[in-house]
Amino acid sequence: MTDVPLSRGLTLLLAAACALAVATVYFAQPLLGAMALSLGVPLARVGLVVGATQAGYAVGLLLIVPLGDLLGRKRLILTQLLVASGSLLAVALAQGWAMLLAAMAMVGLMAVVVQVMVAHAATLASPAQQGQAVGTVTSGIVLGILLARLVSGVFADLLGWRGVYVGAAGLALLMAMLLAWRLPATPAASAGQRYRDLLLSTLALYRGDRLLRQRGLLALLIFAAFSVLWSAMVLPLTAPAHALSPTQVGLFGLAGVAGALAASRAGRLADQGHGPRTTVLALALLTLSWLPSAMLDHSLLALILGVLMLDLAVQAVHVTNQSLLLAGRAAMASRLIGAYMCCYSVGSGLGAMAASWMYEAAGWPAVCGLGAGISALACFCAVVQNKKPAAVLRAL
Repeated sequence: MTDVPLSRGLTLLLAAACALAVATVYFAQPLLGAMALSLGVPLARVGLVVGATQAGYAVGLLLIVPLGDLLGRKRLILTQLLVASGSLLAVALAQGWAMLLAAMAMVGLMAVVVQVMVAHAATLASPAQQGQAVGTVTSGIVLGILLARLVSGVFADLLGWRGVYVGAAGLALLMAMLLAWRLPATPAASAGQRYRDLLLSTLALYRGDRLLRQRGLLALLIFAAFSVLWSAMVLPLTAPAHALSPTQVGLFGLAGVAGALAASRAGRLADQGHGPRTTVLALALLTLSWLPSAMLDHSLLALILGVLMLDLAVQAVHVTNQSLLLAGRAAMASRLIGAYMCCYSVGSGLGAMAASWMYEAAGWPAVCGLGAGISALACFCAVVQNKKPAAVLRAL
């Protein structure tokens, strides 16, 4: 906590910064076909673009995010945004497959600035507004994830996929300047501690923090399901049967904006003690979302409904997870968020790679079966984790 209050304007600025940072991870999804064609890569391998980005993200969560407790978060945020700008430019200039994957991994490495900003918002907020602040900032993350596909699709149609990354590099530089002006600094919570000890303490959280293990498992599963849908969906939509452009594929992201609007409400429910019930209800919705999604070949409206349900469910669980983990533990917020989001990143990467392989092997129905199985497993885990599973089941 600091003497500088977390105003509404500052909360929204952090939300916007998070939207931009996380969008850099998801810009590629509507562009995978164009990237594969440009660089001569088969579709079965194009999921590696998402996998490389998520691998970089996972490494950043473990090695960079904990630095927010050691160096001070404002300094770390500005440094990451500046390096992110250079990494995005490197993606735009990539001329070979290996160079593209390396640049995308660096983009993922720097995109963990999102988690540093979430931790910073939680630290600046008062205890009574912490869940709501995390929910608002997370809403920015959700909007960034969803609108990234639309924005990248529109600009790819106008300027090509490389133009998307040139523009993103410029925006990252601009956001660094805005935050340098407006963002208050906070004392480092673990100043004087050695970096090695800080990393070891982060890894030790997996062993010593039961809540982190529980919520981390849910994060891995829900974002694996999320990535299965969004990584594979572009393939049937751009195939001859539908022949949608990148802009049209990106428009499906608008169907999930309801998830962003619900994220803040999920944080307030967690503040009020309703986190377990919210989690199970959302995961049941996530499992059901695959039924309309499986009807893609017959109705694009059914797919839109499935996308809306999935994004609403995933973000409700995600906000609840973070609100519960951070409650009363601001001093170790960076490490908690880093450890938690590493589970998210592993799930996203595995989901993307499994989805592209599954689509190539057995088509869209098999992809939906995979997503439904992962979602049902997450729902089962949430019920088992709760101390009173019968009461939670009655809430369904």
